[in-house]
Amino acid sequence: MIVSWEWLSQYVDLKMSHDELVDRLTMSGLNHEGTEDVDGDKAIDLEVTSNRPDCLGHLGVAREISVLFELPLNTPDPQPAVTDRSAADYCQVEIQSPHCYRYTARLIHGAKIGPSPDWMQKRLKAVGCESINNVVDCTNYVMFECGQPLHAFDFEKIKDGKIIVRNAGDKEEFPAIDHKTYKLDEQMCVIADADNALALGGVMGGVDSEISDATTEILVEAAYFNQLSVRRTARSLNLQSPSSFRFERDVDSAQLDWASRRCCELILETAGGVLLEGVVDVGDRPKTPPTITLRLSQLKRVLGIEIPADFSAKVLAELGMEVKESDREQVTVVAPSWRNDLTREVDLVEEVGRIYGFENVPDDAAVPMAASFKQKTDRVLDKVRDVLTAGGFNEALCPSLIPGKWSDSFSPWTDQPAIRSSQPMLGVLEKASQNIGTVNLLRRSLVPSLLEARRINEARSNQDIDLFETAKVYLPVAGEPIPYQPTMLAIVTGKDYYTLKGMVEAIVRRVDPMQSVSVSKCELDLFDVSRRGTLEVAGKRLGFLGEVSKSGRKLYGLRSGATVAEIDLAVLEELAILIPQHEDQSPFPPMARDFNFIVEDSVHWLDLEGTVREAGGELVESILYRETFRDPKKDGEAKKRLLLSVVLRSKDSTLTGEQADDVCNRIISSCGEKHSATLVS
Repeated sequence: MIVSWEWLSQYVDLKMSHDELVDRLTMSGLNHEGTEDVDGDKAIDLEVTSNRPDCLGHLGVAREISVLFELPLNTPDPQPAVTDRSAADYCQVEIQSPHCYRYTARLIHGAKIGPSPDWMQKRLKAVGCESINNVVDCTNYVMFECGQPLHAFDFEKIKDGKIIVRNAGDKEEFPAIDHKTYKLDEQMCVIADADNALALGGVMGGVDSEISDATTEILVEAAYFNQLSVRRTARSLNLQSPSSFRFERDVDSAQLDWASRRCCELILETAGGVLLEGVVDVGDRPKTPPTITLRLSQLKRVLGIEIPADFSAKVLAELGMEVKESDREQVTVVAPSWRNDLTREVDLVEEVGRIYGFENVPDDAAVPMAASFKQKTDRVLDKVRDVLTAGGFNEALCPSLIPGKWSDSFSPWTDQPAIRSSQPMLGVLEKASQNIGTVNLLRRSLVPSLLEARRINEARSNQDIDLFETAKVYLPVAGEPIPYQPTMLAIVTGKDYYTLKGMVEAIVRRVDPMQSVSVSKCELDLFDVSRRGTLEVAGKRLGFLGEVSKSGRKLYGLRSGATVAEIDLAVLEELAILIPQHEDQSPFPPMARDFNFIVEDSVHWLDLEGTVREAGGELVESILYRETFRDPKKDGEAKKRLLLSVVLRSKDSTLTGEQADDVCNRIISSCGEKHSATLVS
């Protein structure tokens, strides 16, 4: 936000030096970016954070200066003269769009278009605004004065004198005042008459109703539009303007009337004409600002210093708050309409602190602190990160938007179509060489983003590309406006299926040492048919694991093999044992036995493992998969060998050879009965 020194001087007497002014403003939250000389005036560039739209006008900055330097603030009180004719007799306004909350219109008759006076042109030039004509310059002047965008229409070009605020039609064409034609969509708000769109709500006016040299009848618009709607429209059309910049950050709907009167007053001074009585005002009334109580003891607790009660009440009043009650213990105020960021007690603490001067708070001021409690989710995430980073994996942070091809290729958690963003992502993905299409879908899985990260690393000849990400996915729920947003863990590696399965098992054991991971069938096309599965633990679906198929590697532009897993962290959190528990270990030695079974190709390891564990009973300590081997000449077609090792151990005594043999015989017998398994001797 650029402000003019000369312009500011109209509202507050700038007795201080330039350096002193910008230093105080910087310390109070308006960071000084630089100052330039423009025709003898100082153009001061201030960084205004998004929560302070009240400082996007000279009056807002002047208010800050008046409080910081204890100077009186001179705010104009526009009272333009009016005729006895009523604006409501000539103009009507109808709001049909939910994106417009309030719309006001005033009418001026008999204006004469010409150049603006030199003083106005000079001030507009200082803030980087080009002079157009006296009427347009007045709307811009008031916007830079108070932060409220306005627009002036040639009223004679509005059919039947009726303004209709509506949503645009699909692919409706709009010729803007920049002499370009834009195609709109049904989510954009337009100001129209009975025939055509005349302006884009909160963004830009149209060429069909712009002020020209022949204009004599003027409609002055002051309106309040939805922030998100303005932002979406401006970004979609790449049509940012000073007006959209302010509406995106919210404006003070309570000052619409002031801004409208101020603009009409300036037009009457610079272009002549007469103002019709009254205003056409349609829509919602301004919201009632919140009432907030500041306990003065909180100043000491938060800031670490004593601030006098009288000073606190005085500062809050000078900042525009209405003081309802004030004593030695607390101050109760009503926030001003232009400060939507003031809603809590701590907000008032900050206001008092920044005006008092944070630089006046000693470095060694004692501020009482209490240790925060880390939530269970964060504690589980810490354990997961410890395991993965110890295993050589690097954490990635990927965008939440992906293209349609990727979204369709992998969505294991839901069949509902992905949510489409109104603002496609620009940048690396959009310009990627593999022609992936528009990046505008909220991801239903983290896997596609990680595979793209792997592709980029391959293209840069990085050797070890083992990545993981923890983030939310967005799973649409039928009939609900808000998607289900669980936190997932996705892992991608160049290692094989079994290595990544072991990493998943290590994660599960870290959160609960007594749990084991099982794998069941899954039908996910991204994965190779022989290396894919659904991960389960404690009877719950944990996630999915698989090696990326050849077609999947082609889709994502991968040069080498990749294995991925995706885990629902909510399941891990439910299982997590965060306080380590002691368990007695058996002091007796183990005994290991190897088995080499010939089974049908249709037999899954998960099923065979379950049979072995059931048959072995409590004496089975662990079962380890060794190898799958096929020899059609020796074993026959559609046959395979599964080699496994079983560790036996008793908690009560040393196992005898007879006990171990008995367990082995039960395992062999049970596998033969349930899976027609034959033991290779």
